[in-house]
Amino acid sequence: MKRMIKSWWSMLLLLAVLLTGCKGQGERSMEEEKDNRYQVFYLNTGMTRIMPLEYQAKTEETLDLIQELYNQLVNVPADFDGKSPLSSKTELLRFQWDSNVLYLYFDTSYTLMSPSQEILCRAALTKTLTQIEGVEYLNIYAGDQPLMDSQGNPVGMLGAGDFMENISDVNAFEKSELTLYFADTTGEYLVEETREVMHSINTSMERLIVEQLLEGPQREDLQATIPQDAKLLNISVTDNVCYLNFDSNFLNNPLGGKEELPLYSIVDSLTQLTTVNRVQFSINGSPAVMFRDTISLDTLFEQNMDYVIGGE
Repeated sequence: MKRMIKSWWSMLLLLAVLLTGCKGQGERSMEEEKDNRYQVFYLNTGMTRIMPLEYQAKTEETLDLIQELYNQLVNVPADFDGKSPLSSKTELLRFQWDSNVLYLYFDTSYTLMSPSQEILCRAALTKTLTQIEGVEYLNIYAGDQPLMDSQGNPVGMLGAGDFMENISDVNAFEKSELTLYFADTTGEYLVEETREVMHSINTSMERLIVEQLLEGPQREDLQATIPQDAKLLNISVTDNVCYLNFDSNFLNNPLGGKEELPLYSIVDSLTQLTTVNRVQFSINGSPAVMFRDTISLDTLFEQNMDYVIGGE
């Protein structure tokens, strides 16, 4: 009888060990599965925003995982109400993973997307693929040429932080490099300052430039050329003429030095765009105003780089 009880205890102990081992194995497996889950981003049916869908990856090796997530991104699950951010005609020719940057080389059909769809596509690719360990940035090429934004500037490296979490047609963002002109410490000359700005795709480049000029320079050795309390009431472009309408605070310019400098700070900054050749100023809707009591705003101002240090 004692031998039987002892045998039963041995069997129970063995069963407990086996169950414990199985439980631990199951927990590790679930943890591993959890660690290998990713958010794949698609477009909604209206193609106005991106939507995430959780996906359980089957591979872990970086290059294989890049290919797997990309394949998942272009092949939308049948039971998911969304669209691939990429056109069915767009082909990924190859990709290259170098250090922490993933280079994607598409054919030229990538550039046939509308600007708004391309922004969303760019966001979906970036937010999906930068989840992979070791991939921090994307660099997109189309037809072996670096991807350009709607203003013809290179997009460059993209990180997940470059895009808002809830991108839509009214708050999709892109990065642009601007050339702005601010006054030097004497107020006698303009100095070029370049800066990269994340902005809504619905904000015109003309408005963006004036808004950045209103914010003032980032360099400590430069001066603002527009009063901080000035307000841009309206901006439009017709036949390459940019029409600017400021409130009366624009006239209260404390900048010393040359009288024309504040005006040409704006003109020379705006005419860096291919869309603007000349600028017309108005105050509260009227161009019949004298700036600093010496310069009539009732004229069309053209680029004048004579005020710029190093300008041509």
